[in-house]
Amino acid sequence: MLSISLEEFLIWKKKQLSKGGDQQSFALLLDYIGGISASDLNLISINLEGKLHLKKKLEFLESLWDDHLLKSCPMQYLCGITYWRDLKLKVTNKVLIPRPETELIVDIVFKKFPNKSEKLFFAELGTGSGAISIALALAYPFSDGVATDIDQDVLEIATKNFINSSKQSNLKFYCGNWWSPLESFKGKLDLAISNPPYIPKDTYEKLPKEVKNFEPKVALLGGEDGLKHIRKIIQKAPLFLKEKGWLILENHFDQGEKVKHLLLKNQFTSIEIVKDLSGIGRFTIGRYK
Repeated sequence: MLSISLEEFLIWKKKQLSKGGDQQSFALLLDYIGGISASDLNLISINLEGKLHLKKKLEFLESLWDDHLLKSCPMQYLCGITYWRDLKLKVTNKVLIPRPETELIVDIVFKKFPNKSEKLFFAELGTGSGAISIALALAYPFSDGVATDIDQDVLEIATKNFINSSKQSNLKFYCGNWWSPLESFKGKLDLAISNPPYIPKDTYEKLPKEVKNFEPKVALLGGEDGLKHIRKIIQKAPLFLKEKGWLILENHFDQGEKVKHLLLKNQFTSIEIVKDLSGIGRFTIGRYK
């Protein structure tokens, strides 16, 4: 452990933030690499004579911060972790960084299934880091979940995240494209969730470089109109859901009505477009029959 004065640290911190970047990324760097949490800083900020104990030298932290600013590489990839809801998740550039707005997908499930002791059987298609499935497996300890992804390397990350987050064994991972690994679960699911690639091709080309240059294209690009994968998921969902089973999808900000139409066409009822905290129709949900 390296010890420095709080005054020296605050001068250094001010200098780093003056270069640009956002407070959240800087806080992640300090916390995970430097070993200084926001609560640590709050506790000692009343005493400028206090000392801070760092896991790494300021020069090393500064080099990572400069790398982040120069190349626009997301801090989550530089640190190898991200925080999502109350989870600490390993991430690499093979997985999409789970977004704060996606946290609401878990809250939607809570509203539809308020009894946490319920024995649900749920599936997540395209799990990535495993964030959604892990949050549900922890929240519903008597339930069982299955999560799919097309990339075995990604599933290894998701599996490690589940092991690191829980001592439970109620979540299993399967490699394959969307529904294809789940053939033995036809007609058995109470709930299916997916945050699939939904960015239209034209929009993808204009994404910020910190997204386009670093996050996996396969997890973002949803074909010409962004609905390529959503169509596939909806069309096959009736084969896997129980009657009255729910399908919950995240979609692009302007796709809600189109997704609603696809759900209606495939015999879904109780369809809702759910807004995120910015008032954007971020999720479209429906009940099979």
